[in-house]
Amino acid sequence: MPELPEVEVSRLGLLPYLPGQVLQGVSLRAPRLRHELSPALAERPVGRCLKRVERRGKYLLFDFESEGGGGWIILHLGMSGSLRLVPPGTPPGKHDHVDLHFPGRTLRYRDPRRFGTLLWVDGPVVLDHPLLAPLGVEPLSDAFDGAWLHQALRRRQAPIKQVLMDAHSIVGVGNIYAAESLFRSRISPLTPACRLSRQRCDRLAATVREVLAESIAAGGSSVRDYVHSDGGAGSFQLIVAVYDREGEPCQVCGGPIRRITQGGRSTFYCPRCQR
Repeated sequence: MPELPEVEVSRLGLLPYLPGQVLQGVSLRAPRLRHELSPALAERPVGRCLKRVERRGKYLLFDFESEGGGGWIILHLGMSGSLRLVPPGTPPGKHDHVDLHFPGRTLRYRDPRRFGTLLWVDGPVVLDHPLLAPLGVEPLSDAFDGAWLHQALRRRQAPIKQVLMDAHSIVGVGNIYAAESLFRSRISPLTPACRLSRQRCDRLAATVREVLAESIAAGGSSVRDYVHSDGGAGSFQLIVAVYDREGEPCQVCGGPIRRITQGGRSTFYCPRCQR
């Protein structure tokens, strides 16, 4: 699933081309993705200027001009979604479900599993939408630091890796990034969150920010269907220390990387380095 770095890379790839452009039309080629594709999506934003493209967690938010009411397109890439900028008239493929037509280029949404989300929301305010309101702190924001993390974990008995991946607490820290952050912080993914000291929370918060920033710089992680808006692939998955390396030697101590299951997801860690 595309996580925060992949969504941010997608956003950054659109910024040189789309803001300031008027949406000329919308093509819907599927009745629904995760949610029904409403006729409003094909009608309400057409003829409006796209002011900006923002991100909240793993959602992309397209802000159309407020004159006459305005509104937002909320987009979530789901399990297998990706965005491509293609020339007008490019024939769609089997899994190309939605096109947003701008002057000189089309923004195409591809989603083989159709678990993504595309919604139109009327009005100038979007962050109070039910999909966005419950989301937790942005890990790349100034609000996220060791003090915040230590306070947030005080009553959390769950293992720290599962808490890091809880979008109601912290948004966008997916499986790869939680595993790599915990390895760099030398914290076992099995440690109850409430047992982390302030010092370890300081280190973990800094490491989460570091790992996410490195992944954004590397274009994200392309482990399944994710590609950039220009069709390129991310490369962070090529430099991971523990993720998907079960049985391989740890880069620090040489011991074997172990895989366990937590919350239905695979967890990779070094039992020697992470205690």
